[in-house]
Amino acid sequence: MLVNRAIYDDDHAQLRDSLRRFAAEEIAPHFDAWESAGMVDRALWARMGEAGILCPTVPEEYDGLGADFRMHTVVAEELAYSGFMGPAADVSVHSDVCLGYLLKHATPEQKARWLPGMVDGSLVCAIAMTEPGTGSDLQGVRTRARRDGDDWVIDGAKTFISNGQHADIVITVVRTGEGRGTGAMSLVVIEADRDGFRRGRNLDKLGQISADTSELFFDAVRVPVANTLGAEGQAMAILMSELPQERLIIGTTSIAAAQKAYDITVAYVRERQAFGKPVAEFQTTRHKLAELKTELTVGWAFVDQCIARHLEGGLSTYEASMAKLWCSEMQGRVVDACVQLHGGYGFMREYEICRLYADARVQRIYGGTSEIMKELISRAL
Repeated sequence: MLVNRAIYDDDHAQLRDSLRRFAAEEIAPHFDAWESAGMVDRALWARMGEAGILCPTVPEEYDGLGADFRMHTVVAEELAYSGFMGPAADVSVHSDVCLGYLLKHATPEQKARWLPGMVDGSLVCAIAMTEPGTGSDLQGVRTRARRDGDDWVIDGAKTFISNGQHADIVITVVRTGEGRGTGAMSLVVIEADRDGFRRGRNLDKLGQISADTSELFFDAVRVPVANTLGAEGQAMAILMSELPQERLIIGTTSIAAAQKAYDITVAYVRERQAFGKPVAEFQTTRHKLAELKTELTVGWAFVDQCIARHLEGGLSTYEASMAKLWCSEMQGRVVDACVQLHGGYGFMREYEICRLYADARVQRIYGGTSEIMKELISRAL
């Protein structure tokens, strides 16, 4: 990882040290078992809560640390750099994505109900946007909420939902009006213990295997209208205001994981012998590593610029889209080159670079595909 970055101070360095210890003691010994199971143990959430890893920007009145967003980016960077992208993805959805919606759009009563549990890990949060057949077309959502007195009655299905197996509360995009207009959809928080809420399969993925990704079903789920997040009919406006943070975090985890791939590859080629000398001594190897080092250095500078802009409240949709696009695509280039430098061993699951390669692929898809990022960026030309 790059050191002496101007946006961070000694408190962030101490947090990094504690996160590295946590990953070594609480994640590493169990990680292979979690990958085999397709999800982390639920007990990990409580341990993360005790360690102060979850939702650090929650105000003290709701049992949080009241920190600024840099604490989130340090957690995201360190968990991704640890190589444990499953737990990193779980935490990011909970802390970096879902939390933003609740901090900015929940009522005080809603915050008091949900935020303390999100901080201590007793409540796991997911967000349910994608449906079978809709992909990135959020205006095509078919999950419907019908008003019945003081309740919504919700029917529909979601897929590719991160934290779906563990989630206690799900921020859900539902259709509350007619037509495809932006005023036809709302956000409703659905508790998982309500009648009619069902978890489907924990989906079998290429990478990030220990990050559970699920189907969810709503069969006449009755939820109080008081669980509406923000104003009725404002889902699209709220989503558009929060997606830049999600995309910045994906860019951040992308470059941290790419840095990990690079670092372990440098160590490998220095040790690996070919034709009587270390692979690192071949000019083709040195030049490829020089290219990768340059891409990473440029990427870190841009990520830090975007983090600073976000702290000031000025990160635009276009900048966040560029961060996600460039960093995730760069991650793909870096891990591919690093697999190549490992030779045949890079294709073996027992080597960490193989897992990093598989874990990287989805970064260009979730949170908005690279193609959608290009479309958003093009609108600012």
